[in-house]
Amino acid sequence: MKAWLVKEIGEPVDVLKIDEVENPVRQEDEVLIRVEATALNFFDILICQGKYQEKPPLPFTFGSEISGVVVEASAASGFKEGQRVMASPKTPKGGLAQYVSVHQTAVYPIPDSMPWSEAAGMTITYRTSYYALYKRAQLQAGEVLLVHAGAGGVGSSAIQLGKAIGAKVIATAGGAEKVQVCKDLGADVVVDYLTEDFVEVVKRVTDGKGADVIYDPVGGDIFDRSRKCIAFDGRILVIGFAGGTIPSVAINHILIKNYSVVGVHYGYYAKLFPENVIKEHNEIMKLYEEGKIKPLIYKEYPFEQVPEALTLLGTRKTWGKVVVKINS
Repeated sequence: MKAWLVKEIGEPVDVLKIDEVENPVRQEDEVLIRVEATALNFFDILICQGKYQEKPPLPFTFGSEISGVVVEASAASGFKEGQRVMASPKTPKGGLAQYVSVHQTAVYPIPDSMPWSEAAGMTITYRTSYYALYKRAQLQAGEVLLVHAGAGGVGSSAIQLGKAIGAKVIATAGGAEKVQVCKDLGADVVVDYLTEDFVEVVKRVTDGKGADVIYDPVGGDIFDRSRKCIAFDGRILVIGFAGGTIPSVAINHILIKNYSVVGVHYGYYAKLFPENVIKEHNEIMKLYEEGKIKPLIYKEYPFEQVPEALTLLGTRKTWGKVVVKINS
């Protein structure tokens, strides 16, 4: 089969190579999948560069979000040949390959109506946002939710899940095109951070109260400024640090304004509580079939253009999810 391999650390365009490798051999607790689509993430670039917290042994294949068809599975797994699924492969045997064998606890059924690209594009993003908003923040109908980087993969899912529960959603985005994307996703108010101050806008539209929940995948100065518009008894969700800078916070400020800074480490949560993940997956699929959520796909790339797709993703000019068609 064909697979993208990283044989040395460096920029994706320099180190990614297509190679012919042997088909994976399924272990007893794994499901062998014919990959139809793989979604790319910013951390894939970091893995290539050797800057991610997890450093797999060379050579490796990455790709943590896939959709495809079950080729082989044990009866005990609950999956059967020909079944449509989404899955989360682990590097060094990731999803940028024609076939992948994945532990059965990281494989989930999908509806027949779901396109491959959408299935691949929601594996991590929607589960992260669902866990963050519904479990960690306990977001309630009528509360105000501020979503940073609303046109991004996790941001776009947070907007939709916020609206699905009945929250008023304020989103931030950079530039007219991404602002329109957030509006199309259902955000009630969208702030163009290139020309507007989101702190002032949040205070204005909430009559000075501030946002009850702030969803922050950016960090750095965005986190620092978010503390200026968090409501009393509010919750700031720490999703990640796409901005590159890890912020710190004065504990006395948390005390005075009576808000919580809430960590969201979805990967570790999923490892500790796989039974919860299955339940939440079913709830997300129900929201999808009800038409309340729909993954935002920027573009589908052919298998041969993975380096070009990652280069574009690295410019942060994309929105939603960038997806690679594998066997399609």
